[in-house]
Amino acid sequence: MNNNLNKVKYEEPCDGRLSSTVPREGRGETPRHLLNRKIQLLGIVNLTDDSYYAPSRVQDPDAFLGRVGTMLAEGADWIDIGACSTRPGAQPVGADEEWRRLEPALQALRGAFPEARVSIDTYWASVVERAYDLIGPFLVNDISAGVYDTGMLPLVGRLGLPYIAMHMRGTPETMQSMTDYPKGVTAEVLRYFKGFAKRATKAGIMDWILDPGFGFAKTVEQNWTLLEELDRLQVLQMPILVGVSRKSMIYKRFGITPEESLPATQVAHFIALQRGASWLRVHDVAEARRTVSLFMSERV
Repeated sequence: MNNNLNKVKYEEPCDGRLSSTVPREGRGETPRHLLNRKIQLLGIVNLTDDSYYAPSRVQDPDAFLGRVGTMLAEGADWIDIGACSTRPGAQPVGADEEWRRLEPALQALRGAFPEARVSIDTYWASVVERAYDLIGPFLVNDISAGVYDTGMLPLVGRLGLPYIAMHMRGTPETMQSMTDYPKGVTAEVLRYFKGFAKRATKAGIMDWILDPGFGFAKTVEQNWTLLEELDRLQVLQMPILVGVSRKSMIYKRFGITPEESLPATQVAHFIALQRGASWLRVHDVAEARRTVSLFMSERV
């Protein structure tokens, strides 16, 4: 592990590394080797005006710092900042506009919460480089796994940054027309990350976090299948991040709104933890922290 990671207090970066030699227990029962892992929560903050869950949007500096402060107080391990919506149908804003939104937010966050661990949701290498120059090491959260910008993986490897790689197809504008998986969605996600592992190694990225990409190029039914079969990804022996918070796989299934989706979100989080997730990307930190506490009580 690169020494730069210590600067972001990246504690236990390989939590969730899973052994493929340990058999799965009964359906709905958490395998013993997963019970002692440390669960990481990423609190979502969007510097946008069009992200699908309105309360996550903050464009005013005071509102931004207020949301960050609340999330840290409620137990967020990381603050995940996004400056471009990637919901289905969203239009890209470009690297320069992302940075125009990010720069003042990062400066304010470092001034008010210098110890906060930061994740930046971007697929632009230039944004990563600018952010690194401004605040030092942070966690890169890339929905494209280095596909949109070929400079991303070499840069992350050179800087020694922790990295989240996500599965998707197409772009946010086109992805929901690309949901055909003849061999099944989970098999395709597994195949995708086997290929990504080779690209990451070539770029010098040895430790990364696997995000199956719930809601990205997947139907509602495929998302739930992927969640149910999440443990199949353990064979890759990488930490698994699940981002299902208030997403359409929940609110469309039940005919409700994102604002009404909190209870079902926590059920989905619990299932994800049972299936091997070590990281949760969430809108509601306090509720997610209580869900994690209930899950961890299985050890008693």
